[in-house]
Amino acid sequence: MPALDTIPLIPRDHLFGNPTRSQGKISPDGRWLSWLAPLDGVMNIWIAPRSDPDAAKPMTKADDRPIREHFWTPDASAVGYIQDKGGDENFLLYRVDIASGEEVCLTPFENTRVMIVGSSQVDKQHILIGLNNRDPQWHDVHRLNLSNGALELVYENNAYAHFMADDTLTLRMAMAQNEAGGTDYFRVIDNVVEEEPFETTAMEDSMTTSPAGYTVDGSVLYWLDGRGRDTAALYAQDTASGERTLIAEDDRADIGGTLRHKQTGVVQAYSVTYLTTEWTAIDAEIGASFEWLGTQFDGEFGVMSRTDDDRTWIVWNDPVSGPIRTFIYDRDAGTLAPFYVTRPELEGAPLQPMHCVEITSRDGLTLPSYLTLAAGSDPAGSGRPAAPTPMVLLVHGGPWARDDYGYNPIHQMLANRGYSVLSVNFRGSTGFGKSFINASNKQWGLAMHDDLIDAVNWAVEQGIAPRDRVAIMGGSYGGYATLAGLAFTPEVFACGVDIVGPSNLETLLSTIPPYWAPMVKIFHERMGNPNTEEGLALLKAASPLYKAKDISKPLLIAQGANDPRVKQAESDQIVGAMKEAGIPVTYVLYPDEGHGFAKPANSISFFAITENFLAETLGGRAEPLGDVLEPSTAEIVEGAGHVQGL
Repeated sequence: MPALDTIPLIPRDHLFGNPTRSQGKISPDGRWLSWLAPLDGVMNIWIAPRSDPDAAKPMTKADDRPIREHFWTPDASAVGYIQDKGGDENFLLYRVDIASGEEVCLTPFENTRVMIVGSSQVDKQHILIGLNNRDPQWHDVHRLNLSNGALELVYENNAYAHFMADDTLTLRMAMAQNEAGGTDYFRVIDNVVEEEPFETTAMEDSMTTSPAGYTVDGSVLYWLDGRGRDTAALYAQDTASGERTLIAEDDRADIGGTLRHKQTGVVQAYSVTYLTTEWTAIDAEIGASFEWLGTQFDGEFGVMSRTDDDRTWIVWNDPVSGPIRTFIYDRDAGTLAPFYVTRPELEGAPLQPMHCVEITSRDGLTLPSYLTLAAGSDPAGSGRPAAPTPMVLLVHGGPWARDDYGYNPIHQMLANRGYSVLSVNFRGSTGFGKSFINASNKQWGLAMHDDLIDAVNWAVEQGIAPRDRVAIMGGSYGGYATLAGLAFTPEVFACGVDIVGPSNLETLLSTIPPYWAPMVKIFHERMGNPNTEEGLALLKAASPLYKAKDISKPLLIAQGANDPRVKQAESDQIVGAMKEAGIPVTYVLYPDEGHGFAKPANSISFFAITENFLAETLGGRAEPLGDVLEPSTAEIVEGAGHVQGL
């Protein structure tokens, strides 16, 4: 491989600007194709006849905040989407009629977050939704007419976090957190919730056990269930007798997604994701389709949309070191027709492969991880650089989430700029069984942080990174980990980039969104209860704010002003503490963003600042800032002088 300085610099906007197209779907009746694409620079919904894909037209006219996901109504008469304001996560539901083009907000309420409770293959004119417009803490269940927007109250809720319905749009189950931090599951009969739960979980099972929906006839309830075992298995429960049948299990990881029969709701295939995703078919025809598709692609693939008759699929393919492609798969003809390339500007770009690695923690846990090497550093293709390069430890959010294998724009930007990138599924990451999750209980800033340090030590010992040129970066929990890394272990990291990370766990828990209140017990059990002396001490000890004076390495902080999860005060207070202690910090505020960046101009500006910040501290290369901040709303609150060109 050539030296880094001979490898083309991938422009930031190719990685973080609007995709050419994304989220392709086919209408349930197979007549229409839909996708998201820019209209005057903002992502909107487009459609085209299946018979004439070139006859595309936009169906929406969002001119500020991008539409980020969409769906077809069950009768294929309309497309819908949810949208919030400025990142406040108060999502409302919108419908756009295919024939007339008329757009209407179906939930025109202030300070309200809509929740989908159920849809139907039989009653295609209605869905069940939850609305917290009466009380922000509780979602009342309503029957919504998708054609005219009429709402009918089904259940006034003052006690339950979630509900589940069957295909007749009849409420069948209500869920509430119990005193142990687990979940109680209650039958609902004639819209009355039974007093005693028919199933329950303890706290240790709460993140690996959940109902996965009913068959269309309501005779079977599927469960992803970790009770009495470590990894979650897939079970079918007879709703009349309660008898359970094991369908699938895997010792390495939880059963993840399922593919269900379009008319019956019976599981036809299931997935397991340990390092990569593996699908196993139960249905022979589905298995034959999967087997044939596996011969057509390099990298991973999946099904993102299906017609009601299941004869046409929209299939994506992620080759990792190339842009994601989407195809129309005709199962009867056995053909794949190209639909679109998500980012055609990345065709031929020097994208780097991602390597799956397993790292052992100091107490013997296996940490499934992903490594992307700096461009030009591995001429032998061995998965290890010829010489150590600067490295960025990129920490995922959650923390009850996970990193995955596949194309990652942050990995690709950093690798192209001369850094190796390591993403670690530390304890507490989901998908690897309950013992892996529960090993993180009350371990914020302790064993969870040790896992990250162990990963850095592994990278140094493997010759991937030099000891003194490792950065830490992440969003949400990853932002917390960045602050903790620089405050608790300042000798390990050369610098840090914190995106919407909490600095004080006590204030984080006291300002959670009201609709999280029914689930707050799980935070107390897994992080520390601020209402007890012991729990409060634990939270304070794990809060970087109280050790801000120990931060000695360069720090970049980015925050959305409207973030409902990690309030702006979380960033304000640690910046204030660092200023008071005379410690330099760079602080970028986005007044029209929430928990992350939705607008491409803001995302591009942030990564422009980030790559120039890293270039100054780690010595990699960077695309000059230029006038990248002008189209964004970025406000440089503190420390412009600490970033080259800013």
